[in-house]
Amino acid sequence: MEGPPASGFSLLELIVALAMMAVLAAYGVPTYVAYAARGHRVDAVVALHQAAQHVSAIAADPTARRALPADLARTPAHGRAVYRLELVWFNDRGGNYEIQAIPVEGGPMAGDACGTYVLDGLGARSNRMARTESANAHACWLGRPP
Repeated sequence: MEGPPASGFSLLELIVALAMMAVLAAYGVPTYVAYAARGHRVDAVVALHQAAQHVSAIAADPTARRALPADLARTPAHGRAVYRLELVWFNDRGGNYEIQAIPVEGGPMAGDACGTYVLDGLGARSNRMARTESANAHACWLGRPP
């Protein structure tokens, strides 16, 4: 007596499908995380340059408020902050100021090797790392990992 043909997955087919998904996840998740980190780094660089334009505009006006407005004080401007921007004024250095993009504590870039991005009033770019001073600042400013 023959019944209808069996339908569904065999155990072997299920194991093969799960193994393929595991291989894709093992490659895909780190790739996505690296891609997102690169985007956050580029956002920080863009935000620093936007803030520098704002500071250049207010620097000549002695009555202007010497701080970044709320929409320039973090990146991204909407949603969960990844970097916070701080403006520091100096009287004893050329350029008179520096803007820092500091990774937010507990955020996705908190442990990033590029650390804090710094842009001064003369346009000099640098990075301050929490862990090490060996990061390649040029690569960081291009959004790449050091």
